Amino acid sequence: MKRNYYIVALIMLTFFVISFITNIFGPLTPEIKNGFHLNYKLTAVLYVAFFIAYGVMSIPAGMLIEKYNEKKMMTVAFVVAFAGSLLFAFYPSYFIALPSLFIIGCGFAILQVVINPLLRTAGGEEHYAFNSVLAQLIFGGASFLSPLVYEYIIENLKSPGHTPLSFFHSIVPVNLPWVSLYWVFAVISLLMIIVIAVSRFPKVELKAEEKAGALETHIMLFKKRVVLLFFLGIICYVGTEQGTANNISQFLSTYHGYDPDKTGADAVAYFWGLMTAGGVLGLLLLKIIDSRKVLIIFTVLALISLSAALFGSAKISLFAFPAVGFFASVMYPIIFSLALNSISEHHGSFSGILCTGIIGGAIIPLIIGWLGDAFSLKTGMLFLYLTMGYILLIGFWAKPIITNKTIFDKKEQV
Repeated sequence: MKRNYYIVALIMLTFFVISFITNIFGPLTPEIKNGFHLNYKLTAVLYVAFFIAYGVMSIPAGMLIEKYNEKKMMTVAFVVAFAGSLLFAFYPSYFIALPSLFIIGCGFAILQVVINPLLRTAGGEEHYAFNSVLAQLIFGGASFLSPLVYEYIIENLKSPGHTPLSFFHSIVPVNLPWVSLYWVFAVISLLMIIVIAVSRFPKVELKAEEKAGALETHIMLFKKRVVLLFFLGIICYVGTEQGTANNISQFLSTYHGYDPDKTGADAVAYFWGLMTAGGVLGLLLLKIIDSRKVLIIFTVLALISLSAALFGSAKISLFAFPAVGFFASVMYPIIFSLALNSISEHHGSFSGILCTGIIGGAIIPLIIGWLGDAFSLKTGMLFLYLTMGYILLIGFWAKPIITNKTIFDKKEQV
């Protein structure tokens, strides 16, 4: 099939939007906590509302994609995200934030399920690996930019006098300037609805192993020990990623007195930026080293960086948190690939189960928040040693049917 560059570009834009909105929550954490007078646990419940949507929608979305076409599903997904954003923009309160974030999360869960097979068809199967890597880099780039955009908006709204964003003063509460971001989310979602509506989509033919499969297939897979172990691995990774990123700004403010709207937001941006850079290095290493060894090396270095961030001086903490992002960069793709390469069939259903593991972004931050209220934020973040420890163990016990091909493998075949 001829490559459809327009649809590939649209998918890349979709990845950018998902990442931009999702990963702006990290620098928002101190503002939300202070604006609504919340403790750590209640703040973490907001992330539960968002990420639990992945647990609820991923498998059903995989089944729906076989009944409805990609254009309809993507349109519905952005309509859902638009509605969720507008709901909170009009009624900014803690109890409205919960359903609002859940609704936005449902929209993004649908998008995640739709765009991967669409990318394979529109970009060509032989280019799928390259396009997937490009999508991850764009995802990381958006994660880097979103905290900087947040910083720009907040600084303009807090500045006295006329600024380029002064019009927000008439539609957002004076004491909650960050609510303006939800108007931005709504506008972005609306623009994506319009773009998708005028776009022509190719017909996507899923291979047998890519189809989501019946409910019985999912139940059968959940009975397999290896499926459960890798499902837990995805939970631990997403929990580690969000449990770190969402608390960087709050930690630097609480323990080292840094301004959360400036220094804290910058640290979160560098966390995501270095995660992108680490991903590039990881790709190069995967050409010369077994993926399990790469996972072990990077996880050990991530644990060292986390220790420096939690127990080091203010300067060390400021640099060590972004370093965690750099070394965490390879965890998700390696765990995902090891998982799929560990079973011989039903990869589509298994992928849906693994995507459901994104619910870890709800579970782990909530545990950290609960421990933070009971003891301290630093104590709560010690829980990340357990999640990273499990990821480290995957590098030792994983026994994939197919291992990643390295340049040395090619030499041996000559």
